[in-house]
Amino acid sequence: MMISPESYYEQYIKGKTKEQIRSAIHGLKQEMGRLKNTMESPDYVQEPIVHPSEDTSIHWTREYLERAKLAYVQAGGTYNLSKSEEKVVDFDANTDSICKITFSIGGFFGGYRSYVVEISDNLKAYTKLWENVEPLALLDTDNDETFTKSTFISALADLYIGEWRRSYSTQRFGYMVCDGTQWELEFEYNNGHKPVRFNGDNSYPYNFDKLKMLFGINDTEEVEDE
Repeated sequence: MMISPESYYEQYIKGKTKEQIRSAIHGLKQEMGRLKNTMESPDYVQEPIVHPSEDTSIHWTREYLERAKLAYVQAGGTYNLSKSEEKVVDFDANTDSICKITFSIGGFFGGYRSYVVEISDNLKAYTKLWENVEPLALLDTDNDETFTKSTFISALADLYIGEWRRSYSTQRFGYMVCDGTQWELEFEYNNGHKPVRFNGDNSYPYNFDKLKMLFGINDTEEVEDE
């Protein structure tokens, strides 16, 4: 059972020195990395009876980490962002300036389908496969309604994409896979920020399925269509 960030603070942080809090922050970062590596491994199989799930544990560990950082500053420490944290802050700070998202996924033989979302005052979404272009309906399945600009950006923020690696490969886990599935996710901005890209070769972020759901990709339906 996970506890609230304030309960975590009361039990594990309150009354600690700056050095002890810094050590707790380091431990939480390591735990976040371990959980993500577990879910991103090609050998990962989610155990339905495990509570909390790794995904839930990642969520709460992130909350504990932010509370520990705050406590560190309150204790007189100066928290310096790592390079990876700087990338997260930069990505999050520019979320409202995203004007186009292109998500491409597929393989050499079947081609790559692109899911494109253009963001202005409204959303314009469509898919492209070879030369075929089709409109794409973006549905907020949690609320059973069509996404608006604000709800789509909010759902995007909930994925914490800024925390993702820029590139994913099975070689990280000692595997070599030929062909298979490749993907790329690109963000373009209207404020002069250079495009940000993420990609993978048969390897994916821990919450990749949630990204696909955001674009209306249902693997079950695709299998049935085949």
